[in-house]
Amino acid sequence: MATLIPIRGWRYDPRGGDLAAVITPPYDVIDAAAQREYYARHPYNIIRLEYGLTFPDDDAGNNRYTRAAATFRKWREEGVLTNEDRPAFYFYEQTFYLSGVPRTRTGFFCGLKLEPYGKNIFPHEETLPAAKADRLELLRACKANFSPIFGLYADPEGLLAAIFARRGQPVCDFTGDDGQRHRLWVVRDEPVIAAVTDFFASQRVYIADGHHRFETALQYARERRAAEKPTGVQPYDFILALLVNIYDPGLVILPTHRLVKVTPAFNLEAFLTAVAEFFTVVETRRDRVAQAAGRYVFGLYTREGRAFHLRLKEGLDPAGVLLGPGSPAWKRLEVAVLHALILERLLGIDAAECRAGTRVSYTHDATAACRLVDGGSWDMAFFLRAPEVAEMVAVAEAGERMPQKSTYFYPKVPTGLVLYAWE
Repeated sequence: MATLIPIRGWRYDPRGGDLAAVITPPYDVIDAAAQREYYARHPYNIIRLEYGLTFPDDDAGNNRYTRAAATFRKWREEGVLTNEDRPAFYFYEQTFYLSGVPRTRTGFFCGLKLEPYGKNIFPHEETLPAAKADRLELLRACKANFSPIFGLYADPEGLLAAIFARRGQPVCDFTGDDGQRHRLWVVRDEPVIAAVTDFFASQRVYIADGHHRFETALQYARERRAAEKPTGVQPYDFILALLVNIYDPGLVILPTHRLVKVTPAFNLEAFLTAVAEFFTVVETRRDRVAQAAGRYVFGLYTREGRAFHLRLKEGLDPAGVLLGPGSPAWKRLEVAVLHALILERLLGIDAAECRAGTRVSYTHDATAACRLVDGGSWDMAFFLRAPEVAEMVAVAEAGERMPQKSTYFYPKVPTGLVLYAWE
């Protein structure tokens, strides 16, 4: 099953100042404005390693990747980053607020052995080539993971929580400007490490976030092995991972709503008539459109300022209604029903257009979605419930991927708490 190891992680020297000033979210949620802001925040901000700026005169010898490698080397030499004296797991608590209520998600950083999907490691989302090419160049230059993947495992009895219970004092405890509190423990105790490792001898890992990083790291390891032909397992055969129990009370998935552009020939009344083949259509108020209760109930807000709830008709099983390939687990996903029956069949928006982002965009903010439709940026907004983790696992184990932007695990795992380097 899944193989993991303790690692000699690199961490910011706690004497260097406020850790909140040097960590960032993962690179894939940082836009250009945020990138510049993180650069300005602190000279040692992890952005300089994870997602460096590009310049017009960049070339093969001087670019964001070579600069990241040089900066990483310099920070290690100067003691900005310090290396653990022996392998460890890193227990982590991330406390955040959701609708004003505090919640805490727990997990631990480790090295997770890279291997092809389908036996011990399962994906749930599609990936894009451009993002993987960027991450591969960074790996080749820096030979390190600055940002962990986020993986899930099943521990309904909470055995690992009991194993990690005696962990002493945290090595860092700080609150960021977003109100999130971060606490990290270095766990070097050999019996604990052995118990955790043994536990995973019967576990699978489901990737919640970081598919691009995992696939890139696997490609990189294959490149190294092909060139060097080593005997035995190498440090680059592992990737930095934060692993969280599926049953952790702090594990949160937020809904991801769809913003849609229609064609010039679109007619709302004709669309609603067509939708009624599969759905019961009930007009509602704008302030209630994103609050539809129940399975297979979608909210719809239109450019005409009208709001509806679309409820799949009683007795319709999506596994029988949805045409084409796909397991019953995939076809019964609410997001799959929305995409197949409404976006694709009725609006003519296929999977390629969803990926391209020209006719479909995504947001977690229902209020912002309505505002964008009112402003004319988009023509319609569809509102969904968040999927359940059990649905994600069922689709992954069926060997399939959920539609793009189906899950948003909140909050994101920060970059910069623990780094993993093999050279």
